[in-house]
Amino acid sequence: MQEKYTNDEIEIDLRELFFELLIHWKVILLSTIMVGVIAFVISFFLITPQYESTSALYVLSKSTSITSLADIQMGTNLTNDYIVVVKGRPVLEQVISNLSLEEENYESLSQKVTLNNPSDSRILEITVRDPDAKLAKRIADEIAEVSSAFISEKMDQDPPTIIQRGYADGEPVSPNIAQNIVLGALVGAFLAIAVVVITYLLNDTIMSADDVERKLGMNLLGTLPLEEEEDDGNKSSSRGIRRKKSEKKE
Repeated sequence: MQEKYTNDEIEIDLRELFFELLIHWKVILLSTIMVGVIAFVISFFLITPQYESTSALYVLSKSTSITSLADIQMGTNLTNDYIVVVKGRPVLEQVISNLSLEEENYESLSQKVTLNNPSDSRILEITVRDPDAKLAKRIADEIAEVSSAFISEKMDQDPPTIIQRGYADGEPVSPNIAQNIVLGALVGAFLAIAVVVITYLLNDTIMSADDVERKLGMNLLGTLPLEEEEDDGNKSSSRGIRRKKSEKKE
């Protein structure tokens, strides 16, 4: 019986909370729109667009023939080694020197470069992100060239083949304006709902007889009805009018 009462009480609380949210739907909608607009302004006017360009190396050159599973495994291991070499300081500093990137250093350029080795392949993708699409292409191509020459000279291996050059005609990959607007709108709605819910939970004002039992945990024995004059706050004035009428009759 106690469990049933508890379930009913929770259901009433959720219903009241739902109606509380409905009462403040304008505030929630306004917060959703405002934060969504703020996210659009920040994404469109304040965040610099970023472009990506990708070149690709093939680990096994034409002179390498695959005759066994060991050769395939060797190619995979070489790909893992090349990942370390391509993003190493000697290669990136040589790229900076070749392209005369005066504003770049090893650390800043390293943050712009991402290497990817698709599963079950001996292909190494070199992706460069930069606010200038053409510069991103130049850097990606130069890294591929310098890496191929460095591997051939320093590692005593056949140079990997460049199978893909970078491109400079892509759309910006960041920021995603549509996604940011949706996320901003969701954040705005969440904040408004959170404020309404917290205000509702902290409100301990007694408004009805049911609030006495629900908020104070006390059983209500009875209620005293108010006279109509007392209800509208005109009790004293009504009594004064009655006295004047009785004096005139006498």
